[in-house]
Amino acid sequence: MKEILQTGRLILRELNTDDAENFYKLNLNPNVIKYTGNSAFKNINEAQEFLINYQDYKLNGFGRWAVIEKSSNEFLGWCGLKYDENLDETDIGFRFFEECWNKGFATESAKACIGYGFETLNLKSIVGRAMSENRASIKVLEKIGLKFEKEFDFDENNKGMIYKILKQKSNSN
Repeated sequence: MKEILQTGRLILRELNTDDAENFYKLNLNPNVIKYTGNSAFKNINEAQEFLINYQDYKLNGFGRWAVIEKSSNEFLGWCGLKYDENLDETDIGFRFFEECWNKGFATESAKACIGYGFETLNLKSIVGRAMSENRASIKVLEKIGLKFEKEFDFDENNKGMIYKILKQKSNSN
């Protein structure tokens, strides 16, 4: 289990097959996946299969990471960066158990991921996408410094919004 970074309350580490049960349970809640365009895994084995085949770390050197609460060692959800080769862009994403909402975990972990993306990975920009009705995720994107860029068709029934942040140029030489 490769640890990527820590915040005041959280550890972000690579996902692994031991996370299959939590991954499965996370997507079971219709409120959690309401705005994602994803469906629930059929069972724990399907979640495990997804994790076995998850190639982002190998292909890009980063990906979505498990978010673990330091004090309890509890799996709260995931947060991280994802590179889209077709769009040649990296996005920030997050998903947490409903009982973890409104506690600042998404903002805390996503802010750390933005910092990691710019400082460690030397990315030039990071985007965030959300369905227009997903006010909570949009609020997190805004809190971590992303600015509204444009609307897009999330799927045939939903409008989406794209937010973006650019790496700040440092003043030191």
